[in-house]
Amino acid sequence: METKRYYQDYIERLDNGPSPEPDVIEAEMFVFLALTIQMGHGIRDKLTDYWATVDQLYTPFYGTMMKRNRYLHSYLHFTDNRNEPDRTDENLDRLWKIRDLSEMPNGTFSKFYNPSENLAIDEVILSFKGRASFKQYIQKKCKHFGIKIFKRCNSTGYTYDAKIYVGKDRERTPQHLTVTHATVTELTRKREGCGHKLYTENFFSSPELFEDLAKKQVYCCVRPKRRVMLKDLTPKTIKLKRGDIHVRTSADLTAILWLDKRDICMLMNIHSAPAEVNFCNEGGKAIKPQTVMDYNHHMDYVDKRDKMVNVTPSAGAHSSG
Repeated sequence: METKRYYQDYIERLDNGPSPEPDVIEAEMFVFLALTIQMGHGIRDKLTDYWATVDQLYTPFYGTMMKRNRYLHSYLHFTDNRNEPDRTDENLDRLWKIRDLSEMPNGTFSKFYNPSENLAIDEVILSFKGRASFKQYIQKKCKHFGIKIFKRCNSTGYTYDAKIYVGKDRERTPQHLTVTHATVTELTRKREGCGHKLYTENFFSSPELFEDLAKKQVYCCVRPKRRVMLKDLTPKTIKLKRGDIHVRTSADLTAILWLDKRDICMLMNIHSAPAEVNFCNEGGKAIKPQTVMDYNHHMDYVDKRDKMVNVTPSAGAHSSG
């Protein structure tokens, strides 16, 4: 509907508009999307090469399914431009053109699959070279530039929920919450009361968040930033030998400091507090506490999903991502 509307608006703006295109039907829209996905499995220098007739590039599949000009002049659109919000509004929804589309998959994810007990929330970067005010640069990711997406995955790498990061988004974030607090709350809303265990990166290391989620029977484990830790539980205030572990508890919340090659901080309300002993073997090598091993194992869920998306299907091909 919106593609048809956009095309009509386009030709009305022209004095001598192009010849009317055939009407778009649902089946043709699926063909268009299927071709777009298929293009991710074959490298071409430019888009028109998929319809090239020279022997070394000729792939009859594309021309058989849809004519080249029909694909290139798709006028694909998702939202009525007449509903454009005020761009000067500080609460502008930067995803307004695809807001409904971006939220549809989350409903589908939860409709067809119930996740396992242990879940992980982490960020991924969707490679994007176009213009977008919320495009991010993250040095630690292999794709430095792109659109940041927070995902909640389980042990299979299945994405159960996702949220596109668009920067400041106060309209969609309750005023009394930080943006990070609101992000986790939104990603876990559908699993409240189920007793899930959530593993997150240090971006989400607020004790207030842990307390809020615990009330909803969602429990957390994170390696927090040092500023979140107690002042008397830092390497500056406690002299540790390799393998030493120190613990502090407050109600159901436990904070630990463990030293291997470097100090490791953990904040959790999942595991019981470990004993304050030296975790080293007879050779003096530090042995990871169960808390650290569990965290490393479960935090790999989002990376596992990322590897599945970006795996090379065959030699000379690349994934659509």
